[in-house]
Amino acid sequence: MKKLIIDGLVKLFSGILLTGALTFIPAGTLHFWQGWVLLGTLFIPMFIAGLVMIAKSPDLLRKRLNAKEKQDEQKSVVALSGLMFIASFVLAGLNFRYGWMPMPPALTWISSAIFLAGYVMYAEVMRENAYLSRTIEVQENQKVVDTGLYGIVRHPMYSATLLLFLSMPLILGSIPSFIITLVYLPIIQKRMNNEEKVLAEGLEGYQEYMKKVKYRIIPFIW
Repeated sequence: MKKLIIDGLVKLFSGILLTGALTFIPAGTLHFWQGWVLLGTLFIPMFIAGLVMIAKSPDLLRKRLNAKEKQDEQKSVVALSGLMFIASFVLAGLNFRYGWMPMPPALTWISSAIFLAGYVMYAEVMRENAYLSRTIEVQENQKVVDTGLYGIVRHPMYSATLLLFLSMPLILGSIPSFIITLVYLPIIQKRMNNEEKVLAEGLEGYQEYMKKVKYRIIPFIW
């Protein structure tokens, strides 16, 4: 348990330092107030979620901290996502520094509310699905989950990340960064295609589930 706590704290503070550097260095100042809002909105709920998982589901936390993609196709998806975030944060800092497209403060607060709603949705997905993993795999004794949000869309976790990822550049008040983050749409499509192929081949009942729940992320749309 001690090692798990240390690993969690190391990754948390590493994330804070990396995100802060990518945001404030391009901005050229620590007075980029939207950057502080993002750090708080992103990492305070993450810290609370970590405490809850340590208390109630340490195995889930351990799995999510140490997960590494095994498939080459998914490794490329992770790499593209990383590049997307780096470009988005850097551009947001530059946008603030040079005042390219200043946005009203209300955008930051509305986007923060959307981000927190995505966090709540993500937490509900983790509660519903004990087999939730950061990597694409079929786990031992895994069963199809088709209740709750999984009865509405097949990938509610990606529905939540869509809210999270697309709201972050808007929290930073950067429309150029938001445009870059739209790259996440084809990235997530590529990941879902591969994930459903793996699950349909290796998880009993998943093909029937795909016929029952027709939409992947957004009801009646996608």
